[in-house]
Amino acid sequence: MAIIQIRRQTANTMAFGLAFVATCVVHAQDVPKGKAAEPVEAVQAAAQVCATCHGADGNSVTPIYPGLAGQHRAYILKQLQEFKSGERKNPIMSPIAAALSPKEMKSWTDFFSKQKPKPQAANNKALVAAGQKLYRGGNSASGIPACAACHSPNGAGIPAQYPRLAGQHAEYTAAQLRAFRSEERANDANRVMRTIAAKMTDQEMKAAAEYIQGLR
Repeated sequence: MAIIQIRRQTANTMAFGLAFVATCVVHAQDVPKGKAAEPVEAVQAAAQVCATCHGADGNSVTPIYPGLAGQHRAYILKQLQEFKSGERKNPIMSPIAAALSPKEMKSWTDFFSKQKPKPQAANNKALVAAGQKLYRGGNSASGIPACAACHSPNGAGIPAQYPRLAGQHAEYTAAQLRAFRSEERANDANRVMRTIAAKMTDQEMKAAAEYIQGLR
């Protein structure tokens, strides 16, 4: 019975995903070409295409989708370009990015980078202490460097190099770490994240992600 239920849930999720992608691509194609750099139309486009997953102002309320508010514009743009090129793959984002022009990408990137991120709090207090230790000091025994070395002590990141992490959903962050470890995601420069994630246990990923969610 449990197996049947899981299969039904998987089928429903896939069906929703396909329908959602089709809707998003239609909306993306409806955005007037050549005018996407205008602030008003950037807001309209974000509301049409991005709000369902990322929130109209970039503050996602669904843990599996990343918050984009306040993220470095260069980082967002890089991800969109790599979804479009296929260097980074995702069943939802790849077709959406494929429908965007360079001008639209820049417009949306500018819009989300200027939004104010809403603070979050860690949900699993038991993991926070371990996550804080890993984020600030790494794990010398297994060769894991401190997350703060690249993403800064407060999670603000380094523009054009390392993304802002502060307040990111723990579920999304942990999923990305697993994707880097399995090399399902491979768009990190010089294999930095894949090398680090390969040394992390599932528990370390969960702990780091939980601490990151509470960073401000």
